[in-house]
Amino acid sequence: MYPETKKRFEKKPLEIPKHLDIVSGACRFIFLFIVVTQFSINWVSGDLIVRKIFGPEVPTGKYKHPSSFDELDNGDLYLAYYGGAGEYASGTVVYGTRLNKESSHWSQPRKIAGNPFRSLGNPVVWQGPDGLVWLFYVTRFGDTWSTSRIKVKISRDGASSWSDSALLTIEPGTMVRAHPIVLQTGEYLLPIYHETGHDTELVGPDTTSFFLRYNPSNKKWGSSKRIRSDHGNLQPAVVQVDDRHLIAYCRRGGGYEPTTEGYLIRSESRDGGHTWGKGKNSSFPNPNSAVDFIKLRSGRLLLLYNDSMNDRTPLTAALSSDNGKTFPHRMNIASGRDSFAYPTVVQTRDGRIHVTFTSQERTQINHAIFNENDLLLKSDNKKL
Repeated sequence: MYPETKKRFEKKPLEIPKHLDIVSGACRFIFLFIVVTQFSINWVSGDLIVRKIFGPEVPTGKYKHPSSFDELDNGDLYLAYYGGAGEYASGTVVYGTRLNKESSHWSQPRKIAGNPFRSLGNPVVWQGPDGLVWLFYVTRFGDTWSTSRIKVKISRDGASSWSDSALLTIEPGTMVRAHPIVLQTGEYLLPIYHETGHDTELVGPDTTSFFLRYNPSNKKWGSSKRIRSDHGNLQPAVVQVDDRHLIAYCRRGGGYEPTTEGYLIRSESRDGGHTWGKGKNSSFPNPNSAVDFIKLRSGRLLLLYNDSMNDRTPLTAALSSDNGKTFPHRMNIASGRDSFAYPTVVQTRDGRIHVTFTSQERTQINHAIFNENDLLLKSDNKKL
């Protein structure tokens, strides 16, 4: 549920993250120019690159949300999102676009999934270790997300063409948001959730997160036990700490009214992801908004979240070097009087960290790039 009716902020450009105040006068001028143009060109510092991918000017409908991307075997980045007139509009479809590794411009988006009788949403694009590119997305069978089911397509040619769709889940209200991970067993673990209720302004307390488990050897799917919490949880993102221990962070349930009790939900598994402990409040605030969570090649854990209980700003990266016990290194990716939300994070083969997210009332998709060392140089006294 993503309420379009709540517009907490007037539109204003992106603010300069505080940690960038040390740049030279020339860089300050460049950065101010970018702030005015709202990501319309690149800006580079030792810390961060941020650029607008595209916005309302691209003719796929005003609404462009949420984005998901991955690095392909050939080094290209491939991104998917769903577009149309709005979140609950009829006829929303999934679009795909590519950033060639030799280019600085994303290709014109093209439709990669659609249904003349249904609305689609929440695409997740991911390339497995065998080279297959997976596209998971949601088909809505009624007026709200609680009527949804997950479908899947596969590409065998690097996202140039796609198979017909197949139904992955039949339970009404099942949805997808975050990338799968590859477990140490070689199985894939796909984070999904079950959303209940018909109120677009409320995530019900019986909304739960869980995981689908895929065995690439026999091509069979299974399911984990569910993460339950006092006020509901959804949109999990997961990492594997070791062969038995996994950690998931989930968006909190509840409504969108101001609160002093809005926290990310954390749950852990001690049996390889089959069963999960009760979801409990973490130390991270959450304004009822999506997060992403990955394990870097260094072994450190990286969390992308909105560092507020009530507003989807700032969008913050937090780094842990002790398997998720503390996150002492933090850096704002975007901040200001706007909503910077629904991050997807990928570490590419060159070691750089890429994040896509939406802004401008979900009409603009943005792309941020930084390095792990940029985060390691940041220290936060909260040590979340």
